[in-house]
Amino acid sequence: MKKILIAAAVVFNCINSIAQDAWKITASNIDPKNYYGVTVANGMIGIVSSAEAFKVKDVVLVGAYDLYGRGRVSNFLKSFNLLNMYMEIDGKRLSNADATNMQQQLDMQQASFTTSFNYKDVATISYTYYALRQLPYAVLMDITVKAKKDFNMGSASVMEAPDALKDVQNYYNEIDRPHTTISLLTSTAKSPTGKLLMCASNAFIFNEAHGSEPRVIHEMWDNNMHLVKFAKKIKVGETYRYSIVGSSITSAHHNDPLNEAERLTIFAKLQGRDRLIEMHNKAWQQLWKSDIIIEGDAQSQQDVHSMLYHLYSFVREGASNSPSPMGLSGLGYNGHVFWDTELWMFPAILQLHPELAKGMVEYRFERLEAAKRNAFGKGYKGAMYPWESAETGVEETPVWALSGPFEHHITACVGIAAWNYYCVTQDKNWLKEKGWPILKNTADFWASRVERNGANQYDIKNVVAADEWAENVDNNAFTNAAAKANLKFATEAAKILGVAADADWIEVANNIPVLKMPDGTTSEHAAYKGEGIKQADVNLLAYPLKEITDPKQIKKDLDYYSVRVPDEGTPAMTQAIFTLLYARLGDSEKAFHFFKDAYVPNLNPPFNVIAETKGGTNPYFATGAGGILQAVLNGFGGLEITPAGIIQIKSTLPKQWKSLTITGVGPQRKTFAVK
Repeated sequence: MKKILIAAAVVFNCINSIAQDAWKITASNIDPKNYYGVTVANGMIGIVSSAEAFKVKDVVLVGAYDLYGRGRVSNFLKSFNLLNMYMEIDGKRLSNADATNMQQQLDMQQASFTTSFNYKDVATISYTYYALRQLPYAVLMDITVKAKKDFNMGSASVMEAPDALKDVQNYYNEIDRPHTTISLLTSTAKSPTGKLLMCASNAFIFNEAHGSEPRVIHEMWDNNMHLVKFAKKIKVGETYRYSIVGSSITSAHHNDPLNEAERLTIFAKLQGRDRLIEMHNKAWQQLWKSDIIIEGDAQSQQDVHSMLYHLYSFVREGASNSPSPMGLSGLGYNGHVFWDTELWMFPAILQLHPELAKGMVEYRFERLEAAKRNAFGKGYKGAMYPWESAETGVEETPVWALSGPFEHHITACVGIAAWNYYCVTQDKNWLKEKGWPILKNTADFWASRVERNGANQYDIKNVVAADEWAENVDNNAFTNAAAKANLKFATEAAKILGVAADADWIEVANNIPVLKMPDGTTSEHAAYKGEGIKQADVNLLAYPLKEITDPKQIKKDLDYYSVRVPDEGTPAMTQAIFTLLYARLGDSEKAFHFFKDAYVPNLNPPFNVIAETKGGTNPYFATGAGGILQAVLNGFGGLEITPAGIIQIKSTLPKQWKSLTITGVGPQRKTFAVK
């Protein structure tokens, strides 16, 4: 371990020697062959960047699923690419080959992505796009051209359908009013099975006075692509600006998505570019009132801001959606919802923005009936949540993955999340209406799930552990302890609400075993013999479950399992738990080592997007970001969720950090600091 720590320290010190901007990640050497796009999103629509000039890689919408591809289960769908465009100067269409000094920049504070470059000695060109925070289905691209010579410019907005969609229909519509002309480029298509209607629409926003703006021409290329274009003479010294505003929506979101897409585009266009950006920036200013400020370590500060930025981008207030492990960064894990939400992303968001976390737990409330049917089908009572969930809440795990029928700890994770939402918000009305139905039914599940094998022996047999390399094992540490917590929290909720708790819940909770090895180390499961582990399991009993509270036992388990994680193939959040626990134990050196080890080897160029595993290529891994943020908030920062709200306990900072300040915590928007 000592050699590893020293080697890691050298690497991390090299990284930290390069001062980084706290809010902006800039890429100047863009290699399309080694490029992993970064996402701009507003909790509903996600835009993934491209290395190619005037292009975006993907547009993804929350809640748009259909059956195609992997495993006979629902998959996320790409939406129409409504921000692709092209530009011509004196008849030459520009590409990366024509660009010099090309630079791309993610501004996390304003949630915008900018590409800029020079074209010969003719012009400097830049474009910035936004997933507008105030308008869930709307996007904006803002283009600026600075002329060094006179030239003729042509530009087009191209609407293109992803390959998986079918029956594409293209429309062009001009609305002419005395005060404005609106030229709408619109497309619709059916999802692969025909289940959904996918729709998108966009329009130019020009700065010229009405009547003098460029003439827009529509061109139909083929069934999957059409465009609107205009031409403009640009004079030397002139700065010309125009924008493309658009919307994307499906029949999963609206009963009339075709007309609504056009209405939303019209609504956004007539707000005007300046107002759209102003309102977007104000919305993000509100989000950033809840922030994590690290003094003394510029690289860690930028990295933590990136993690916060992504989690904020993948959720939104007022929508009962829940993010998948990859958020809105693409089609990873089919866009399904796992324990990644409740155990890893949810706690960080809950502490900083309870109003954002609310929709994540209400996603589960709205699918409670499906969870009840799932329990019934397996011969259990109450509600059994699926390992992979999508639109309907039925089990969406491909049948070849044993986690579907056996990874039952997800049900406890959902119950614990509902309880934690109440603890942080103290909202008794919510607890009564939505939290209690979740807690009661998940507790009923565990009371029926245990096997009662005599006094003081209520076993939970045949599960896939939280450590997913342990399949079909008995008395898994995390599953058992999470079930106990779920049963106890349901009992506590009943007391608060003045309703009768099932006395059997506490009886069961008090008799579920947590196994020990001969030397006193907590055993991962009944047949565990010291094998390598894929991810955190036993160590989760100290945090977040609080099943184990003795510091000596926590350290014993930590020292044992922290050396049983391979250097590759394991997810980022495992080292995050090691970080958190070592910080609470006062070992700042090991805590900082695991903090960096959790994500630095997982970073991909050019924007340091986190992959699921070391050397992995499937970013962005929002689960890992959530775990690492908990390591900062609840480890280094000492925050603790209790039945009375959020408090601060003793912890320790890395020696590389001068201070840590956490702002906007909980409903009271408190500030906590550690020096």
